[in-house]
Amino acid sequence: MKVINKKRLFSAKSMPTILLFFLLVRSAAGGPPPGAKRGRWQTLLNNTGVVAMHTALTHRNTVMIFDQTRAGRSGYPLRRSHYDGSRCVPSSWNPSVDSSCWAHSVEYDIEGNTIRALNLETDTWCSSGTFLSNGTLLQTGGHGHGYRRIRYFDPCTDHRCDWRSPEALLLADNRWYASNQILPEKDRVIIVGGRRVFTYEFLPKLLSSSSSSRERSFYLSLLRQTNNRKEEGNNLYPFLHLSSDGNLFIFANRDSILLDYWRNKVVKTFPRMPGGGSRNYPSSGSSVLIPLDHTDGFQKVEVMVCGGATTGAYTAAKRKTYLKGLSSCGRIVITEQKPRWEMEEMPGPRLLHDILILPTGNILIINGATHGCAGWNNAANPSLEPYLYKPNKSLGRRFSVLKSTKVARLYHSSAILLPDGRVLVAGSNPHARYTFKDVKFPTELRLQAFIPYYMDQYFDGRRPNNLSIHYSNGGYGARYREEFTIKFRLDLQREPDKDSIKFSAYSPPFTTHGVSMNQRMLRLKCKSIVREDGGWMRAVVEAPPSPNVAPSGYYLLTVINGGIPSIAQWVRFMQEN
Repeated sequence: MKVINKKRLFSAKSMPTILLFFLLVRSAAGGPPPGAKRGRWQTLLNNTGVVAMHTALTHRNTVMIFDQTRAGRSGYPLRRSHYDGSRCVPSSWNPSVDSSCWAHSVEYDIEGNTIRALNLETDTWCSSGTFLSNGTLLQTGGHGHGYRRIRYFDPCTDHRCDWRSPEALLLADNRWYASNQILPEKDRVIIVGGRRVFTYEFLPKLLSSSSSSRERSFYLSLLRQTNNRKEEGNNLYPFLHLSSDGNLFIFANRDSILLDYWRNKVVKTFPRMPGGGSRNYPSSGSSVLIPLDHTDGFQKVEVMVCGGATTGAYTAAKRKTYLKGLSSCGRIVITEQKPRWEMEEMPGPRLLHDILILPTGNILIINGATHGCAGWNNAANPSLEPYLYKPNKSLGRRFSVLKSTKVARLYHSSAILLPDGRVLVAGSNPHARYTFKDVKFPTELRLQAFIPYYMDQYFDGRRPNNLSIHYSNGGYGARYREEFTIKFRLDLQREPDKDSIKFSAYSPPFTTHGVSMNQRMLRLKCKSIVREDGGWMRAVVEAPPSPNVAPSGYYLLTVINGGIPSIAQWVRFMQEN
């Protein structure tokens, strides 16, 4: 820090003491340094090669980025065709039509800041996904020859893993613009909806000697009742959230229910969300589950839905008229006896955006547009400023505006949280094919990170570091209600306020079209915490009570000290064998 003192009120010898005092005062006040409150942006790569229509963080600290396969060329040429292995010679094929000599899926290595091409054999356009308990990405549906396909990706460390898609295993119905949710039953997934499909089905299938691979699906009247044919549905990519009572919250268009999916019975119908317009694709608002907390036994389950398009936006966009989007958000506690929506306003209208839970428990709203709706060239006026939402603040004091980007992130963009606390932002392609010139919003292949204020080096003195997790059973995970140990360092000269140290577990989502499938955060119960020599801390933490609260699988565990998070480490919650 440069100090200018024209009157020389302080001697040079006194300056270190004064500087230390100033920093301690700033630290005690708990506020970030000037210029850091709004975060900052970082460019990671100028060319990912593939538009990030879909993204997902794996427990190997890589990010899956993939697009549709039938869009012709991408930005990543291959040496050999991924269809038949033949050598790709540009003069012998039409790059505007033939997609086999271009990558449509890549894996991004976070530490190395590198990508490698993967092989997608069926079309994943507007598909859905879920992580299974062992970290495998289950990917379902898509378009054309991908309508009923099921794909798997098993993350690996030797960079040899690739997509696999068993030809004999098919979905019961076409799943284009469907949503997935992992269920409490180990590795059972529900797939809901799709274009002109009003059903849901399960994976894995309950096969027997008398059944076929085409196990029946189950009719859901909500999907037909909310379908707006003139506006291309407005109930596609329905919002799904698993309640802690084991039932499934489903939101489509403006309506929502709580479904007992085993009995195919609606157990609760919620009030219609106020505010007009629509919230689901192609109106494309977004939804998030407010972090669950051990202090109420994880029993309060609250859903938030934000943004979307006004009535008639899709029809108007086809005439090149872009209607102003919705600026309203609604919150509803779905576990209450008489739930109702609490409405509030964002700083501006927004659609096509992503909603992510940050390690602090605050919520980031990022990407998107202010006018129009989803679809090819159906939106205008990109939303360049992220919004920060603090759910525990009083109504009217929850939103703030963060640092603006210069890169438009419109249709087919996405964002995900990384283990170190940054937010990875990628994609945007309002065109049916990759288009880089002579258009207002060209195909976007730059990879960025939004860096929230809590990552500023000013806070390193408060940041927990060298985090490690130790399971009491000596195994590879913690069983439900089982205690496990977290060891970490705090570089403090005084005893920390143990009440200010929190522990969160975050389920990374599969993200596409503004829908973060399976995203959830839990505030875990700390049973004890002691300080050891050298600034080391040892905390005993209790795993979630059941798979209803936290379906089995890998979670990012973060230690937060006075609002400043550590770099997360992977923790696994497991069911009894």
